[in-house]
Amino acid sequence: MSFLLKDPDALLDYAVDWGADYLAGDALASSSWAVSPDEPGGVSIASSAFDLLTTSVQVAGGEPGKTYRVSNLVTTASGRRDSRSVVLRVEKR
Repeated sequence: MSFLLKDPDALLDYAVDWGADYLAGDALASSSWAVSPDEPGGVSIASSAFDLLTTSVQVAGGEPGKTYRVSNLVTTASGRRDSRSVVLRVEKR
C-alpha cells in the first residue's frame, strides 16, 4: 500500500504493475476500482483502464484534510483474485 498527497483540484493518474508482482504467464481479465469512504465531495474515479499486466485509474476531487483509500481489485485469466490500495491524503497545495 502506498501513501500519497493529492490536491483537491488535481486530476491525477495512478497505476499498478501486476506483472512485476506475480502474474508469471497469467494475464489480467478484469479490473475494478473503488474509493473508501465513498462520500459526496470526496475523491472520485474519473476513468480507469487495464491491459494484460497493468491497471490505471484517474482520480479527482477530495475534501482537504481527509484521507481516502483507492483500491484496485483484479481477476486473472486463471481465476486468481487480488487487490492493491493507494491511500490519498487530500491537502490544498
